Amino acid sequence: MDLTSIVYIGPFQTSYLELTAVFFGLLSVWFMKKERVLVFPFGIINVLIYVYICFDTKLYAYASINVFYFIMSVYGWYNWTRKDADDKRIKISQCSRTEMIFNTLAIVLFFFLIRFVLKEYTDSRLPDWDAFTTSVYIIAQWLLSRKKIENWLLWILGDVISIGLFASQNLYFSSLQYLVFTIIAVLGFLEWRIKLIK
Repeated sequence: MDLTSIVYIGPFQTSYLELTAVFFGLLSVWFMKKERVLVFPFGIINVLIYVYICFDTKLYAYASINVFYFIMSVYGWYNWTRKDADDKRIKISQCSRTEMIFNTLAIVLFFFLIRFVLKEYTDSRLPDWDAFTTSVYIIAQWLLSRKKIENWLLWILGDVISIGLFASQNLYFSSLQYLVFTIIAVLGFLEWRIKLIK
């Protein structure tokens, strides 16, 4: 079977490759919600497929962020499974005020840097939105790898924008994936918040 061949599901067209990426992406976010380390291996499969898809659709910042996701997934996998001197694993925590300021400034800095690169050196179709969501996701992934609860708020923000962004590129199943991601992210935030309070 050619994974890149076009298939039609109702009025929508997609490819087996996109469907495969969506499947692994949904599994990854579900395991993230449940605070299970399986978030990382399933996420790695998802992001590697999306590197190809995003380059093919000229969403270069999205392609690049998926390379970053791959690296951070390897780090997160390590960080979530390692034990400290007391033989304990990392727990869910909140960002300090200083971390919140740093994260906000990092998003702004990444936005202007990525936007500049996209406008000057690529034929990106939506450089502003591509740069903004990419910047948000960089920090969200960093916070996830450190089990900071604020990661969910950034995923929600980026996912809501991505619904429209992928639909505008006729990637309807990816758009649907981001709608489901948004729902799971809201539930994940609520579930992690309960665990944080305990």
